Amino acid sequence: MIDLGISKIALIGAVALIVIGPEKLPRLARTVGTLLGKAQRYVADVKQEVNRSMELDELKKMKETVEGAARDVEHSIQTNASDFEKSWADATSGAATSAVPQLEIFPEYRHPKKKWRLKQGATPQWYKARTGRRTKAQSGAARVARFRPLPGHNA
Repeated sequence: MIDLGISKIALIGAVALIVIGPEKLPRLARTVGTLLGKAQRYVADVKQEVNRSMELDELKKMKETVEGAARDVEHSIQTNASDFEKSWADATSGAATSAVPQLEIFPEYRHPKKKWRLKQGATPQWYKARTGRRTKAQSGAARVARFRPLPGHNA
């Protein structure tokens, strides 16, 4: 790395002032500043891209380890399930031949023959009340009596 102290920067500035001249020096300093800013942004972008690729590689490795563990668990479950099925078959075949009475077997559940589709499709009373739908039938005379203005009130 270049070791630039204050004295060296002042010397470079004095030489630039003499060589370039006082008229062009501010514009040159602005140009150098913008170029340095662009270079710093480019270096920062490259660093971010490298970090992203490293993180992506780490995530791929982690994914592979998790998938391997999941395969191991699945394999162990399958082997245990087959062992369980064998032991279950042995136990149930032994129970049928032994002198132990078998458990009572219940028939398969059947839904009672009700109109359950109609019940599921019915609109609830609270919804009818909220939307203003009539829930109870009224005769024409009852509706007239209900909405008849009270005596003494002018509408």
